[in-house]
Amino acid sequence: MRRHRNVKIVATLGPSSNDYAMIRALHEAGADVFRLNMSHGTHDDIRARHAIIRQIEKDLDSPIAILADLQGPKLRVGSFAKGEEELVEGDTFRLDLDPAEGDAARVCLPHPEIFAALQPGSHLLVNDGKIRLTVVTCGADFAACTVSVGGTISNRKGVNVPDVVLPLAALSDKDRKDLEFACALGVDWLALSFVQRPEDVTEARELAAGRAAILSKIEKPSAVACFDEILAVSDGIMVARGDLGVELPVQNVPPIQKRLVRRCRAAAKPVIVATQMLESMIESPMPTRAEVSDVATAIYEGADAIMLSAESAAGQYPVEAVSTMNNVAVEVESDPTYREVIEASRKANRTSVADGIVAAAREIAETTDIRAICCYTQSGATALLTARERPRVPIIAMTSLRGTARRLALTWGVNCVMTAALDRFKMAVVNAARAARAQGYATEHDQILVIAGVPFNKAGTTNILRVAPCAEHLIFATDPE
Repeated sequence: MRRHRNVKIVATLGPSSNDYAMIRALHEAGADVFRLNMSHGTHDDIRARHAIIRQIEKDLDSPIAILADLQGPKLRVGSFAKGEEELVEGDTFRLDLDPAEGDAARVCLPHPEIFAALQPGSHLLVNDGKIRLTVVTCGADFAACTVSVGGTISNRKGVNVPDVVLPLAALSDKDRKDLEFACALGVDWLALSFVQRPEDVTEARELAAGRAAILSKIEKPSAVACFDEILAVSDGIMVARGDLGVELPVQNVPPIQKRLVRRCRAAAKPVIVATQMLESMIESPMPTRAEVSDVATAIYEGADAIMLSAESAAGQYPVEAVSTMNNVAVEVESDPTYREVIEASRKANRTSVADGIVAAAREIAETTDIRAICCYTQSGATALLTARERPRVPIIAMTSLRGTARRLALTWGVNCVMTAALDRFKMAVVNAARAARAQGYATEHDQILVIAGVPFNKAGTTNILRVAPCAEHLIFATDPE
């Protein structure tokens, strides 16, 4: 299914998008990737949604990526005898391991690993940062705090600890079970929550064992601090602005977003900008102007994908939310300023033959009458490198591996076409020309660029670039071998 934009759209599935008709409508409206949130629903629910997506993929002959988002450790306070208490700025409040119900003076925090990491002066944020506590004294089983920002605290509210790296693995016991279930099911991407260090990603990668690509969610200050190391061991990144905006001052988030998007692009790894992009569309058929500007900003920055969460999972207008994102993307990408910004931010370190091949393809396409860049890829690496260049013409990724086509559905500008396994470059050119014509990217009077690696079906061999006609008789006339 051809898109008239380059940025991809990720739509989260949930109660509002739970059957064939709705999920198909979301895909037809513009959703390229479907996110299955492992925090909600049973394995049976996830399995049913997965089956529907694969049926739609088959019916429309359109590769669709499925992203399973692991929950990660959830840090929460215990319960209160009265259900809730009001904390007043300047008061003292104690967190401890005592399971007794809390009151206005204390509550249980059943996470000894937090107390082990705290120091005087550390901050604890409760209920998405609405309440802020500052540690005065602490020990192995308690933290005596001053209420810096007061408010209502109630049962089982979440706790964030922004100042320290917690001695917690990113994968809980539930996450390990969910990871194995999702990989056995056949998802394409695994989103890893609570990433603090590269070792968290390495553990998930070992468990996945190549069955799914690993996407690290950047939602903690410690992950921002060692981002380059996390990026190096990840297949992709999600800038999860919700928790990041809780644990950091909100004014810090936009520049962090911009930096992370640029680093991902330089590394040729896809990056998703996520959280509250069209939040008002949960209840309204129209977004706010500020939300539209937020979506546009991520597109101008060159993000590979933008994501809907509750808007498509639990909102009243899921199709409208996807359509709005699609329309904003089409409009932004038609703006001449968009190309200026994208091209000004092209700063890749080219050190390999493959880097040179894709850079040359982009330059040729921009200086001659080329209609598309067709790249043959098995692992997806050639398509990722081509997308990093952000060429002005469409990218057609041709592969014989369904899993590769699905994973590339997350990557900027890449249009995936399934093809038979090949062993001759001439047939690669012929198939590329057929795909370009069939998909409406070119006519038999046009030219395309074909990138491939010879010998075929061997990773890391991108070494050939050819300008080719789209008319088959001309291909055979110029290359009879």
